[in-house]
Amino acid sequence: MYKVYFITFGCKVNSCETESMKRLFLEHGFVLAEDEASADVFIVNSCTVTQGGDSKSLYAVRRLKHAYSGAVVALTGCLPQAAEQGREICPEADIIAGTNERAALPGLVEACIDGKKRITRIVPHKRGDSFEKLPVGGLSKGGRTRGFLKIQDGCDCFCSYCLIPYARGRCRSKPLQDVAEDAGKLAETGHREIVLVGINLAFYGREYGLRLVDAVEVCCRIDGIQRVRLGSIEPEMLSEDDLLRLSMLPEFCPQFHLSLQSGSRATLERMNRKYTPGEYAAIVDKIRKYFPDASFTTDIMVGFPEETDEEFSESLEFAEKIGFSKIHVFRYSRRKGTPAEKMKQVSENVKSERWERMNRLGEKLSRKYLESLVGRTVPVLFEKENSPDFHRGHAPDHTLVEVPVKKSEKNMKNSLRNSVFYVIIEECRGDHCIGSIVSGAE
Repeated sequence: MYKVYFITFGCKVNSCETESMKRLFLEHGFVLAEDEASADVFIVNSCTVTQGGDSKSLYAVRRLKHAYSGAVVALTGCLPQAAEQGREICPEADIIAGTNERAALPGLVEACIDGKKRITRIVPHKRGDSFEKLPVGGLSKGGRTRGFLKIQDGCDCFCSYCLIPYARGRCRSKPLQDVAEDAGKLAETGHREIVLVGINLAFYGREYGLRLVDAVEVCCRIDGIQRVRLGSIEPEMLSEDDLLRLSMLPEFCPQFHLSLQSGSRATLERMNRKYTPGEYAAIVDKIRKYFPDASFTTDIMVGFPEETDEEFSESLEFAEKIGFSKIHVFRYSRRKGTPAEKMKQVSENVKSERWERMNRLGEKLSRKYLESLVGRTVPVLFEKENSPDFHRGHAPDHTLVEVPVKKSEKNMKNSLRNSVFYVIIEECRGDHCIGSIVSGAE
């Protein structure tokens, strides 16, 4: 039996796909390696959103091949798919496979081992591709509390800085019946929370005449599932009716990761984003109408080509106006073949200075949001303890909450795991809150 070890870069979608690939390899008779040193096969699931993502993935392949020359090293995911250069992009890899070939990887590894030859398998995406069917569910019962369920892939937006439509193809969705079945499998393996993820999640179901809320409703009806949460979504895709239906689901978590990218209208236009700052703010107001306690997180890019000091200031001011609970700040990364590549570039020094300023604002807003929770009582779904001194879990808005372990509980391992209790928030500390349990949830 060959032992396989996975290394994943990038977003939650990649992580979700890695879990599916683990199950595939187990079904084909492989064993999961506990560490690198014991592995016979390495699968590097790559990301190509930024140049840094490319570099990390390629470095991982080279490092593994150098350290474990007798092992089979496979590079899969967005990097080889977007590059479409096959062996040329990473000659050190024994197997190169694109985003259409994840289900075939166990067979490719077996063929590589048996034939002792290198394999390249990159199939171009085409319009009308079906949603890739991969296994889902926890690897064993009693594992993680939160499970990620990929229900959408691909993107039709073609933002001027992005390679994802080339790496992932056009939008396509998991059939609603499959969503229900896979959510049931997650519940059967002990998961109590489901996070729905996709490359452009808000476009879920378009080819079937469905909306994202249809998938949420299906998951909320699964026995054993206490919470359903959304991954990153495009702001312009949430309608009034969607929000009304979501507000009627007690299992739905009112945390909205609305990708902003910039708070400047001119910058958004150059990015080929489909909304203005005013429209974004109106969507936030509409969400707050139905979810007064909603939290808003986002991504903001700094140093986009031609971004002026004034445009960056507009972005700062807009982010503060919205009052995000968390901001993921990243520098623009030049990507070959995109329209933004040909625009006038901002210097790296300016990017770094703007990243520092936006990040400081993000930290300030996060602190302000956490402080606003002090004194409130919130339901917390507890997870496996990482410390003998604290029970740890998340509130519906995804705030991390810690409850000190009492002396009488010191020998009770995971006594709260996978259970929901009401906690009164007493203080905020760093990136999380501290509280005390007041009662169990109904």
